[in-house]
Amino acid sequence: MTVTTVAMRKQQINGNKLQKRLRRNVGRAIQDFNMIEEGDRVMVCLSGGKDSFAMLDILCNLRLRAPVPFELVAVNLDQKQPGFPEHVLPDYLRGIGVPFHIIEQDTYSVVKRVIPEGKTTCGLCSRLRRGILYSFAAESGMTKIALGHHRDDLMETLFLNMFHGGKLKAMPPKLLSDDGRHVVIRPLAYCRERDLEAYAELRQFPIIPCNLCGSQDNLQRQAIKQMLRQWERQFPGRVDNIFAALQNVAPSHLADPALFDFAGLGARNGGRAPDWLTGGPQEDSEDATDQDVRA
Repeated sequence: MTVTTVAMRKQQINGNKLQKRLRRNVGRAIQDFNMIEEGDRVMVCLSGGKDSFAMLDILCNLRLRAPVPFELVAVNLDQKQPGFPEHVLPDYLRGIGVPFHIIEQDTYSVVKRVIPEGKTTCGLCSRLRRGILYSFAAESGMTKIALGHHRDDLMETLFLNMFHGGKLKAMPPKLLSDDGRHVVIRPLAYCRERDLEAYAELRQFPIIPCNLCGSQDNLQRQAIKQMLRQWERQFPGRVDNIFAALQNVAPSHLADPALFDFAGLGARNGGRAPDWLTGGPQEDSEDATDQDVRA
């Protein structure tokens, strides 16, 4: 074989591995959090970015092999951004045979009118978008709303809330909306952003950039993203441990009395909380706080 043939073969093998890894991660997330059930009508929110394209592509593939039937409906919100290529998503969705709806709502003008020049637009934009999509889901009988947030998004949100909101909270893989009417799922919760970037290139998705936020390079989220990437380069495995921590929470070793009955602790049980409060015997050690952790 020629050098070119060997390189192409290697690229194909790597592409197959990437595709299998993403499908496995999405399937595991769906199973772990019971995201999709028999008869569900899943509204796949398609923004035109790499993540939502990958989510739709992988869900379509998994649906062919799923043990239970469910529907996928792609929904895009056309926010009337100047120069938005309105034909791209309809053409793509017709080409792959996925039912879809395009919602036309001029949120762009609202955001530009309300937010001063140079200020972050993402907060207002996301709230407007969420309200419109939730309303459409209710009107159309959707049972689940699938969003394209990936593993990196979950961790970035954790640090954003810690650093700027004083809250220990991230994005849950599955969420019941405040009004109790909608179940939001994030099938990409176990997927790395770098894998999704590579997959988008492999599949040649017709990516549509967001003009509202694309010029805001100094967003706090970008700073958090760079921090996490620097940690991963400097301390391989640290980011994996951070994500693992989101699934391994010890309420008794935090400080929120709404989560743990600190007021009820006493000496009657050797200074420990009863097992029925903690879910099992407490550990005396405070784990990482007891030692000099360098990673």
